Amino acid sequence: MVLDGSVEISLIWHDGRRLGLDVMRSGHIFGEIALFDPGVRTASAKTLEPCRLAQLSHDDLLNAISTKPELAVEILKLMGQRMRWMNQQLHEYVFMPLPARLARKLLYLIPGDTGTERKLALSQTELADFAGATREAVSKILSAWNKSGILKTSRGSMEVLDRSALFRIAGYED
Repeated sequence: MVLDGSVEISLIWHDGRRLGLDVMRSGHIFGEIALFDPGVRTASAKTLEPCRLAQLSHDDLLNAISTKPELAVEILKLMGQRMRWMNQQLHEYVFMPLPARLARKLLYLIPGDTGTERKLALSQTELADFAGATREAVSKILSAWNKSGILKTSRGSMEVLDRSALFRIAGYED
C-alpha cells in the first residue's frame, strides 16, 4: 500500500519494451496477486518520487481473514475492480486511435484542474510507455496539441491548458 508518494506499475517485455499500466498514489494498493499466488511477478513497480509503503505478507492476510472474514469480500471487490481496469486498458489499446488513448492517459495521470495539479513530470518516452506507442508518435501529437493551446510541453514535463479539449479528443462527454 502506498502511504505517501507514487509508484508506477508497468510491464517490461524481454526485449526491454515497457508498457505503463498505472500510477499508484497515497491509499492505493498494488501487488495483491502475490498475496494469493506467490509465483512470478506479473508486473514491475518503480517509485516515481520518495515513498512510504506498507507491506502485508501472505500469512498476515490469511490470519486477518480468519479473524475478520468480511475482509475477504473487500479483497474480492478490489480484485474485480482491478480486472475491470485491465479489461478497459486492453480495450483502449486495441480499439482506440492513439490521440484518444493519449488524451485519456493524460486525463488519468493529471487528475486535477488547477495550479500544479495540471502538471505532469513525465518524459515523452514515459508517456509513450503509458499509451502503448512510440515516443515519436506521441511527440508528434503533443507538438500539435502544444501549437493548438491544449497543453504546454517542456523538457520532462507537461501542463494541461485546455482540459475540455482533451475530454473531447478522449471521446468523453464534456
